Amino acid sequence: MTETAMTQTPKSRFQNFDFKTAGPAIALILLCIIGFLLNPAFLSEGNITNLLTRSAFIGIIAVGATFVITAGGIDLSVGSMAAVIAGVMIIVMNGAVDTFGTGVTTVLIGCGCSVILGIGAGFINGFLTTKGKIEAFIVTLGTMGIFRSLVTYFADGGTLSLNYDIRGVYRPVYYDSFAGLPIPVWVFIVVAICGWLLLNRTAFGRYCTAIGSNESVARYSAIQVDRIKTWTYVLQGLCVSLATIIYVPRLGSASSSTGVLWELEAIAAVIIGGTVLKGGYGRIGGTILGALILTTIGNILNFTDMISNYLNGTMQGLIIIVAVWLQRGDWGRKHKNN
Repeated sequence: MTETAMTQTPKSRFQNFDFKTAGPAIALILLCIIGFLLNPAFLSEGNITNLLTRSAFIGIIAVGATFVITAGGIDLSVGSMAAVIAGVMIIVMNGAVDTFGTGVTTVLIGCGCSVILGIGAGFINGFLTTKGKIEAFIVTLGTMGIFRSLVTYFADGGTLSLNYDIRGVYRPVYYDSFAGLPIPVWVFIVVAICGWLLLNRTAFGRYCTAIGSNESVARYSAIQVDRIKTWTYVLQGLCVSLATIIYVPRLGSASSSTGVLWELEAIAAVIIGGTVLKGGYGRIGGTILGALILTTIGNILNFTDMISNYLNGTMQGLIIIVAVWLQRGDWGRKHKNN
C-alpha cells in the first residue's frame, strides 16, 4: 500500500500543480532567460531598472483594471483618460506659475488636479454603466473618444509642454531613486500592496468577486451592486491619475498620442495574470507579473532584430487572444483529460 502511494505521489503532485497560478511566473522567468541568451545586457542593472520603471505605469493602471474586470466590467478609456489628465495637469501647472511660482506648490496643485480628474472620470464611467444601464463596453468606448478628442482640442492639434522651470522641479518624481529603486517602482509597489489587501482582505474585494460571478445572486444577497461597480471604476480612475502623475515628468508634455494602447496593455496584463475576463475571479499578484511580462516582451524586441519592435502591439493583441482562449472551460477540461 505504501509502495503504491509512493509511486503515485509524483503524478498526484503534478496533477495538483496549479498551472494557472504559477504560469505567469514561469513565463516571466523563461522570458528573462531568453532575453539574456539574446543579449547578456538584458540583465544589466540599467536595463532592469528601465524595465521596472516602464512596467510601473501599466502596472498601476492594471491594478485598477483588475477590480473592474473582476466585478464583470471593462474600461477601454484608460489610455485616453491618462492623456486628457496629463494635458489638464500641464495647463493648470503652467497657469499657476504666475501665482505660486515654479516650486513644489505648483507641482502639488497639478497632482491634486490629476487625482480629482481621475476620480471624476472614473465616477462618470461607473455612473453611466450602473445607473444609466448602458453596457460598460459602450460607455468606455464613448468616453475613450471624448477624452482623446479633448486633449487634442486643448493642444490645438499639437503638443502641450510643461514650463521648463517646473519640469526641473517635477523631474525627480520620475528619474530619482530611493533605496536603489526608482520612485515610480515604489509607487507601483505601494499600489499593488494596497490593491492586494483591498481585493483579498476586505468585504469590498469579496463583493467584487461575487458580483462578477453572478450579479443576480449578488443582488439577492443584499450586496449594493451598483455602488460596488461604480467604486471599481472610481478606483480605476484613481490608478490612472497616479500613473499619470509619475508619467508627466518623463517627457514634460502631452498630446493626442499620449497613452495610446495603454488600455490594451492594462487589459492584457490583467488577463495574463489569471484574472477571468468574464469576472468572478481576480489576482493582483498575477496582474503584477502580467505587467512585467508585457514590458519584458517589448524590451526583448528592442534587443533583437528577429521581430520589429513596431510589432509590439501585435504581440500584445495575440497574447490577449491566447490568454482568453486558455481560460475557456472547455479547453481546461480537454487539457485536464489529456
